[in-house]
Amino acid sequence: MNIATLALVLCTVFGLLGLGYSDSFLGGGGAEIKGEYQESFKYDRINEVEKECSFVLSSASELKPEDNRIYSIKEELFFVNGDWRQDDGKAPLMPFDVREVQIDISADRTPLNLVSFWVLDVDRARRSKKAVSISGSLIMGITLDSTLTDYGFGGNPQFQMWPGHSQLPISFQGIYTESKKNGGERVMCLLGSTMLPARESDAADPWQWLKAPDANYNQLPLLQDDRILLVLRYPMTFSLTNRAIQGEMRSLNPKSNEKYFDEVHISSQLGKSANYEFASQKIVSKACDPYPYNNDSFLNSGISIYKGLRFCEIFEEITRDQAFTVLPNWKCNSKGDFCSNLGPFEVDKEIKATNGSFKGVKLHMQYIKCEQTTARGNATSARVSAVFRAVSPLENLYTAGKRSGLSNMTVAAEGFWKSTSGQLCMVGCLGFVDASGSSCNSRICLYVPISFSIKQRSIIYGTLSSINNSSPSYFPLSFEKLVQPTELWNYFKASNPYYSYTKINSAGAILERDTAFSFRTIIKKSLLTFPKLEDTEAYQVSLSLLSEDLTLHVSAVPDPRSPQSPRIDIQMEILSVGPLFGRYWSAQNGSTTEEEIPYHTKAEYTEKQLLLNVSAQLTVSGKDYSNFSVLFLEGLYDEHVGKMYLVGCRDVRASWEILYESMDLDSGLDCLIEVVVSYPPTTSRWLVNPTASISIASRRNEDDPLRFNTVKFQTLPIMYRKQREDILSRRGIEGILRILTLSLAIACISSQLFHIKHDPDSVHFISLVMLGVQAIGYSLPLVTGAEALFKKKASESYESAYDLENSQWFKILDYAVKLLVLVSFLLTLRLCQKVWRSRIRLLTRAPLEPHRVPSDKRVFLTTLTLHLVGFIIVLIVHNTRTSQNSIWATRFNFARAESHMRDWETELEEYVGLVHDFFLLPQIIGNFIWQIDCKPLRKIYFIGITLVRLFPHIYDYIRAPVLNPYFAEDYEFANPSRDFYSKFGDVAIPVTAILFAVAVYIQQRWNYEKLSQTLTVGQYRLLPLGSRMYERLPSSSQAFEAELVSGVNGNSTHEKEHDVE
Repeated sequence: MNIATLALVLCTVFGLLGLGYSDSFLGGGGAEIKGEYQESFKYDRINEVEKECSFVLSSASELKPEDNRIYSIKEELFFVNGDWRQDDGKAPLMPFDVREVQIDISADRTPLNLVSFWVLDVDRARRSKKAVSISGSLIMGITLDSTLTDYGFGGNPQFQMWPGHSQLPISFQGIYTESKKNGGERVMCLLGSTMLPARESDAADPWQWLKAPDANYNQLPLLQDDRILLVLRYPMTFSLTNRAIQGEMRSLNPKSNEKYFDEVHISSQLGKSANYEFASQKIVSKACDPYPYNNDSFLNSGISIYKGLRFCEIFEEITRDQAFTVLPNWKCNSKGDFCSNLGPFEVDKEIKATNGSFKGVKLHMQYIKCEQTTARGNATSARVSAVFRAVSPLENLYTAGKRSGLSNMTVAAEGFWKSTSGQLCMVGCLGFVDASGSSCNSRICLYVPISFSIKQRSIIYGTLSSINNSSPSYFPLSFEKLVQPTELWNYFKASNPYYSYTKINSAGAILERDTAFSFRTIIKKSLLTFPKLEDTEAYQVSLSLLSEDLTLHVSAVPDPRSPQSPRIDIQMEILSVGPLFGRYWSAQNGSTTEEEIPYHTKAEYTEKQLLLNVSAQLTVSGKDYSNFSVLFLEGLYDEHVGKMYLVGCRDVRASWEILYESMDLDSGLDCLIEVVVSYPPTTSRWLVNPTASISIASRRNEDDPLRFNTVKFQTLPIMYRKQREDILSRRGIEGILRILTLSLAIACISSQLFHIKHDPDSVHFISLVMLGVQAIGYSLPLVTGAEALFKKKASESYESAYDLENSQWFKILDYAVKLLVLVSFLLTLRLCQKVWRSRIRLLTRAPLEPHRVPSDKRVFLTTLTLHLVGFIIVLIVHNTRTSQNSIWATRFNFARAESHMRDWETELEEYVGLVHDFFLLPQIIGNFIWQIDCKPLRKIYFIGITLVRLFPHIYDYIRAPVLNPYFAEDYEFANPSRDFYSKFGDVAIPVTAILFAVAVYIQQRWNYEKLSQTLTVGQYRLLPLGSRMYERLPSSSQAFEAELVSGVNGNSTHEKEHDVE
């Protein structure tokens, strides 16, 4: 029973969800409607609608019962982000404010007037012979970057605005009719109501209230208005000559009324949900008869073109939400504006400013309809329609791609594709198209190439030319979309695309100049391993895996780095390696034999093991590198040294005059560029900085306008495919080294404890300040969680991305380190206890002479004074050296919130590590004060602990430098960019610590008198005369100590204390 009830509940829930989804889908119709806006629609103004819409009803035809068009009104008769304009007059509709928008945005961009409309309800119960009642919502606005894709306004439409955006939602109710005018129209006539922004009486400045200092966007002066008439006209059929939606919105109030506004004109077009009719063969034949169009240069270039059975699928995938790059007219040499015209499109001031280079100009391909049919045999064809929209350099690409209005910046196109030639030929019609197609004066030829080279990187290429070949008004316009390796997985699984290498000889010359003989190169080839083909994989799989390792998606900094240089994003996509283009997939090969054969058994292993042909595409972000923001690369990869030697080609964006005069351009590309990419080794990453370096140089003469200065980059750390799961990463290596060094420290401390047991007479000469410094150094990691000994935290910046920190191996290492730190801390405390008790016994032996017992008071004060002076000096020097770095970090916002610690606190944390490194300083001071004549410290103790403290500095010096040059949070107590732990510090601190150890050794080997005599120069003594103040009391046995303790305390329990010790 319970199971049946549960099943019934689940069915009900899923049924409701299914109904809800279906309703949303049918109601949305691809209109991108957001929210869950629901309303009970009222039709209380029907009589008023019939009166104001009488001119529409008078020309309306009868709605036939068998006609089902009224059932698709909501799904078909909407539009999003159309255009609107208002007649020039004295009554504007809405204000627009850009005062609080960034100057660099508002000053350059032209605001867009956008409008969207949705049918929310169709009341078939109120259907008459000529009309049916409907409710709708319209939202119109002025915006810089936004779109209008949300119809919801919570049932209370009112004007809204914020900086850079104004919008006016209006709710409508009215009627839907059909007319036979203009070849058949579907007409809506509606009355609307909203809250309009109130205008001032001054027609020259109607929005004075917006300029008031206390103006509030949330408290705008509004007026209720329900006298708004909207008429929308849709074509009955959707075709090349019938695709425009046109409308008018006007106020029914008299001109004297403050609610009156000048008439508004609306334009848009039918979307993908409408059924398109390919019925313009006559107009298409103007451009494409005879077929194919043979005067197109691309068709005769020798490039292989796609001619398969999946054209529509591939074409729609490539062009979906993509913007084409417009190429400069580098072959044009005519006078006037012929070479700088953007095809048939209207040229605005931003496009005209490019002077024919078309830098930043894009073409969006919208509303694509593609229907493919199969003819006889293997031949196939397709019919295609689309709209091309030119996008100005300053216009937002996303917003432009969502616009639907028709204008002189749009070309509607229709044509066909045949597999016999692979050419898609279309006729293009500028702006609004009439029934005769009088504006259809352009020819568009599109291709999908499957052969690629350094000069041919387009996955789609097209030309837009004039049909009138005798007297064209513009030079043929070329556009393309560059190929990306990831796209090849989807598009060409069965088409066998390939890459043709044409610059290998030039790349070989670069290799010869770069590979001069050096011992460093010999060492690299002998000891280090770089990304290479895997011997255990099939050849194609090995090439694909190598391609993945050579791909770079990483940030970089200029080399050499300066504080004013921002971080740069580097993207290096590998297009081909050897014979493999793109990535390897099993379905491409019909046979799996090659996959099963290991690579090292193949014959070509010995032929191709030295150098590999490679091609790539390098993208560099940043305004300083706009000259070569995208480079097409081709050359050689030497896997023995991990270097690529590449020839680069760039798409030159200069005026058409400069391009035409540059006779050394290669198909319009500047290919006189050399690029060298150096990869870090796959092994020894804990000793070698895991960063890649890139060098880009121009081979042009100094006076060449296309020349640029050589630039070099160094990337942030990169990680190869296998290293993402490599246990022996830097963190693992450092964990093992921590365990070894801590074990050595424990052994040294234990040795000192054994030394005390056999030589108790010198115990009181061990400095408690020295032991306290070590105890603090060991306790801090236990309290703060910082890493012990190795100040730099493990390279979690890139390992955490792969969950390495959750590895059981690292947890074991962390627990082992913490355990050893705790043992070191406890043993150091035991040493302190021994020294303290020894001094207590001496005090009991000579209670009237406490000054003869060694005291650390003067040692502490001297040590504290020296370190305070040193810390102040370090702060002054550090602030001087890092002032520019602080400005840099603030400018580019690289520091995290918790990194905004005051400088002195950060320096204090780092100085703690320095104090621990100089742990022998208090002992040296104490030895001079106490004028020792013994050996309180065992050599293995103070020399071993010194080596333990120095080993991290030696490690830091020989291993990779800064892992991340921007984020100081990778380091807990030692930031290599600061003073203590720079490369200089990694040398100066060990040298100083070794000198301290030598000083202790000399102090213990020679007595004070001998040392004083040695340091006497003539009549000058560097040390004061010796004193017998701290001469040891005549006690040489543990029994005598016990006797002293027994005499003072008077009980037998303390007589055996030495046994406990």
